[in-house]
Amino acid sequence: MMTSDPDNLFDRPDAPIRPFEFDADVARVFPDMVRRSVPGYAELVGLSGLIARRVARPGTACYDLGCSLGAVTRAMLRQVPATVRIVAVDNAPAMIAGLRDRLADVPGAERIELICADVEAVRIEQASLVVLNLTLQFIPPERRLSLLQGIRAGLVPGGALLLAEKIRVLDDRNGAWLTALHEDFKRANGYSELAIARKRAALERVLVPDSIETHEQRLAAAGFIEVTRWFQSLNFVAWIAWT
Repeated sequence: MMTSDPDNLFDRPDAPIRPFEFDADVARVFPDMVRRSVPGYAELVGLSGLIARRVARPGTACYDLGCSLGAVTRAMLRQVPATVRIVAVDNAPAMIAGLRDRLADVPGAERIELICADVEAVRIEQASLVVLNLTLQFIPPERRLSLLQGIRAGLVPGGALLLAEKIRVLDDRNGAWLTALHEDFKRANGYSELAIARKRAALERVLVPDSIETHEQRLAAAGFIEVTRWFQSLNFVAWIAWT
């Protein structure tokens, strides 16, 4: 379990609301933030490791694109064969530094390559599994297909992409209901009305969700031949897309 300071970043009414950024302040509270903000996050991470156990092939690589503090990276490390190389990528120096600290005493951590770079700039090579866990939603929409095409090109035959995203629901009534329930989830986890409203305003400037239909159409356009929706908790959904 990752240690974390409590997330109270959005409880100051006098602080200006800036676009959400994965900076040192967010890295400091990130484990607490995702636990209290993303329903089903622990199960999603654990199941991602189990999927890696089934999908990863000896002599190939697994990529965690937008790895943050490496919850999925470490879940994969615990499950995949020793000959599998793991590449963890994030463009936030604070996240890479935090992950490096968390790997200091982890057996087998020498198999993990840490890269501080935009995920779009990383060439995927000889991969049996690529993970985009709540990452694609922060990429400008017009560049998302290109990123998926690059991932598809770097996967070995029979390899897979694991994609998890917050979704936009096209039906207004159902979308409003899921949004309200998600906010109830945050309240139940101790977030104040102020923090919920201020974080929403900060995220709306950088996080652009897509509908389930858009995601599945884009995966097909990128060249994936079979797509399975395997997880949903409120408005968070995960797919596995096969070559």
